[in-house]
Amino acid sequence: MSSQPKQKVTLWEFFQGLGKTFMLPVALLSFCGIILGIGSSLSSRDVLTLLPFLDHTVFQLLFTWMSKIGSFAFSFLPVMFAIAIPLGLARENKGVAAFAGFVGFAVFNLATNFYLTAADILPTTDPAILKAHNIRDVLGIQSIDSGILGAVIVGIIVYMLHERFNTIRLPDALAFFGGTRFVPIITTLVLGLCGLLVPLIWPWFAMGINGLGKLIQSAGAFGPMIFGSGERLLLPFGLHHILVALIRFTEAGGTMEVCGNTVNGALTIFQAQLSCPETQGFAASATQFLSQGKMPAFLGGLPGAALAMYHCAHPENRHKIKGLLISGVVACVIGGTTEPLEFLFLFVAPFLYLIHAILTGLGFTVMAITGVTIGNTDGNLIDFVVFGILHGIQTKWYMVPVVAFIWFASYYAIFRFAITRFNIKTPGRDTDTKESAPATGSSAGKSGYDVPAILAALGGKENIISLDNCITRLRMSVQDMSKVDDAQLKALRAIGVVHLNEHNLQVVIGPQVQSVKDELEKLMKSAPDSAQPEPQNA
Repeated sequence: MSSQPKQKVTLWEFFQGLGKTFMLPVALLSFCGIILGIGSSLSSRDVLTLLPFLDHTVFQLLFTWMSKIGSFAFSFLPVMFAIAIPLGLARENKGVAAFAGFVGFAVFNLATNFYLTAADILPTTDPAILKAHNIRDVLGIQSIDSGILGAVIVGIIVYMLHERFNTIRLPDALAFFGGTRFVPIITTLVLGLCGLLVPLIWPWFAMGINGLGKLIQSAGAFGPMIFGSGERLLLPFGLHHILVALIRFTEAGGTMEVCGNTVNGALTIFQAQLSCPETQGFAASATQFLSQGKMPAFLGGLPGAALAMYHCAHPENRHKIKGLLISGVVACVIGGTTEPLEFLFLFVAPFLYLIHAILTGLGFTVMAITGVTIGNTDGNLIDFVVFGILHGIQTKWYMVPVVAFIWFASYYAIFRFAITRFNIKTPGRDTDTKESAPATGSSAGKSGYDVPAILAALGGKENIISLDNCITRLRMSVQDMSKVDDAQLKALRAIGVVHLNEHNLQVVIGPQVQSVKDELEKLMKSAPDSAQPEPQNA
């Protein structure tokens, strides 16, 4: 793979890759949210009244510890994005890129602090001055709070510098500073200059984001629907992470004072309230963009669609697809990973996916109208229990099963009618398709997939230029797309194959995609090249 020439990254690929890099901090964010949610809920007055045995020093110390470590990700979220973006985008020397990301973020804020100090705005502890200039402590540095957007800009700049300079060759006298060592050096200089511009240009960025937030808020109950449907419609292209990050972490998702601090973004508002002992309940204006909106489709709708696909399969094929559908439902309901089910009908019936996107958005609106206030990120059963049931009846968690049942019945009826009426080739209805390969066997690795056969179906080692993955998909660039055998990949249990252009494709695997990617890389490194050089005569 490393011997293949690098291809120029298109703008489309760049934004796909950028969205993918968000998943590293967001995955930690989701886990920390659960830890924080459990710790805060089990130490709340309502739970202690219901379960008085929890009001013991040992239990309360444990719950306080959980709340403390759970708050980590939210305290250092911007710097995690600044590190994760160059780490994820860099094609080689990823560790250097990540290190430079931290350096760049720190220098960026130090330079801003220098400007504010030179302008006699800092140092100060006057709350009015700090608020007027949006100044916060960032890594212990008084600086303008540029939030996640500032961290994303830093991460992108560091990535570009890394790609340009990580192999630079300097004159012999300066050779020690060449190569990868030059990346954090040039990062310090460039981000040091960029930090000087922040006080001048950041108010314009803030105005634009605030305008977007006001536009969404002005849509009223349809604001959450626009967000929910937009996220689903962008998902097949891998661009949904951009929209999600904008709403979760910037002013576009709302602004609120929590425990004396101004907090921006729907998810950060929710998490700030979760960790603030003075807060009673959660802001509906924030949770309307979070987990609760996904629950009708994730806990009810998609399982209903899966049951419809099972009943519409030919009777002799139902046993073949049962495991596929059950694993998809489990991933959706327990893990909040929907792609294993969505990709079963996305490509064979795009209009059904459009209906699914609209109904998902409608679920966001219904949850908001009914006053449900359940936060976090995934919309799965864990979020429902931890942030709904455990936080008491004021979250109106009891509305979720009611609406989810309605969505289950609606999805089942719509999908069953559409599949039978239009003869849609959902799993088990296409008799010409090859039977899926078994999950175990002599060729299956720890992932449970026949990775050597997958590599062969992709055209072999020599056909793959680059290989990466997101939550459920292999993302790759290939030399010759005609060598990729879509039918064989699906027979090897790939859920779907997405051809983005003549060189880039995605293979939808499911929750085990990381293991499949790791086994593919290991196999490609160990496999001999097809064309071996001729031995040289002495």
